[in-house]
Amino acid sequence: MGLRRGRTRAPRLVPVVLVSALLILVPRSGRGQRFNVGAPTGASGGSVVVGQPLGAASFPDWSTPSLAPFSGAGRRGSHVPASSLATPGAPVYTTSGAQLLITQAAQPARLPQYGELSLPPEMETYGPNDGMTLDMAIELLVKRNLDLLAAQMEIPMADADILTANLRTNPVLYADAELIPYGHFSFLRPGGPTQYDVNVSYPLDVTFKRLARTRSAREARNVTEAQLQDAIRNQIDNLYTIYEDDVSAGLTVKFSEVFANGIRQLYARTQELYDRGQIKEADLLAVRAKLNQADLQLREARQTKIKANRALALMLNLPLTDSGQIEKLDVFDPFAKPQPLPRSREELIKRALAMRPDLISFKYGLRRAKADVRVAQANAYPDVFVLYNPYTFQNNSYFGVQSATTWWLGVTAAVPLYNRNQGNITRAKINVSQSEVQLASAERVVIGDVLDAAQELEQSLVAVAQFRGEIIPAGRAVRDSAFRRWQGGEIAMPEFLDAQSDFNDLVRQYRDALVRHRRAILDLNTAVGERVLP
Repeated sequence: MGLRRGRTRAPRLVPVVLVSALLILVPRSGRGQRFNVGAPTGASGGSVVVGQPLGAASFPDWSTPSLAPFSGAGRRGSHVPASSLATPGAPVYTTSGAQLLITQAAQPARLPQYGELSLPPEMETYGPNDGMTLDMAIELLVKRNLDLLAAQMEIPMADADILTANLRTNPVLYADAELIPYGHFSFLRPGGPTQYDVNVSYPLDVTFKRLARTRSAREARNVTEAQLQDAIRNQIDNLYTIYEDDVSAGLTVKFSEVFANGIRQLYARTQELYDRGQIKEADLLAVRAKLNQADLQLREARQTKIKANRALALMLNLPLTDSGQIEKLDVFDPFAKPQPLPRSREELIKRALAMRPDLISFKYGLRRAKADVRVAQANAYPDVFVLYNPYTFQNNSYFGVQSATTWWLGVTAAVPLYNRNQGNITRAKINVSQSEVQLASAERVVIGDVLDAAQELEQSLVAVAQFRGEIIPAGRAVRDSAFRRWQGGEIAMPEFLDAQSDFNDLVRQYRDALVRHRRAILDLNTAVGERVLP
């Protein structure tokens, strides 16, 4: 009777607790909160848009702690994941190939080398007054360029990584039933008593791993933000190239129109002279050939301008299918305004070292590398687990006595006899030294960029001054002299046309010199990292 009474008094709570514990222990994907950044900041299983954050230690992933299996049972076991005692902590970062979305700088377009150009009236600017200025184009680029819009998403992704790094480790719930008989216990077959345990293991981050990895993630966000600024700088530099291609194509149209009008007037004059019998038919045919050539190159120049407009619209994410809108697109640019160096080379270098976002990203990368040293040191030893058993039920019913419930408290910790993370700590320290060298190299690159840009600006300014002061006036004088000699009958028409062609070559070189100087101005802005010239 006592035995039956003992069986009926077994608590109904025990099966429920056991089923709940089994459900908790069954692994489910996507539910863990354990910190594990397996890729650089912003990767999230894909390629990084603005580039791999600098300073990542890239520790090798030798093994990853698991939540199973458990060792032992009841009060005789640790109730702590066995691997957490053997493995000090998961590696901070693993190697991952990151790819830049904005990698290649746009190269100036190869515009057709038209053979016949002539100078319009001297002008300081190109384009209509209501045309798109460079400032307007930059504003549209930052707001609408699809590559930059994609790159900007790296910042909230980095914020999500900080959130992940700051998550605490979940406690572990453990439940078991011990000394369950095959059949039942009795006075003739004593044993047990059967025991039911429910306990909780709570990890204590005694080495402050969470704080260290959160600091590292924040530094990684700073790196990502600086790399985003550098991506914007590079994309603005690409805009400079495409914008000036549009200016150059427009200038070619203007110069071609002036030449076509001039050769058309010359043809009309030659036709009058031929009708009077003052010149040969060969002279008239030579001018007509030049006129046909001028009309052809004017059509080609206009088509090239439309292509340049389309390239600009593509970068600014403007409609591409509206052909009428593309043809009307034009810019307003002070292409012919000479600009000397605004400051000395030393001041420009100093400004670039303070402003260039790519250099700033290296500085943040060094800070992140130092933060990763602290992460590696914190991961040298595992967490300490506080074990709390709020409920242990001992079934004494078969003795005919009252069953008992108890609780207990314990601590499980690895004996810190060995530092299991020595290799990663050493690697992280070497990574700091490597980041310092990379920073020094980046500073030298910045200095070289500024010096090259300053030299190009000064040289292009000299070239423009020589064309304006000497080369173009001399070429125009030779051409005008040939024209007067032709009118006086001293030379034939082909000789005058040769002189005209020589002058046209000078005009084309002058156009290229003006565009080169304008590009040099904008290249200096890119080298310094801010708009030092308009």
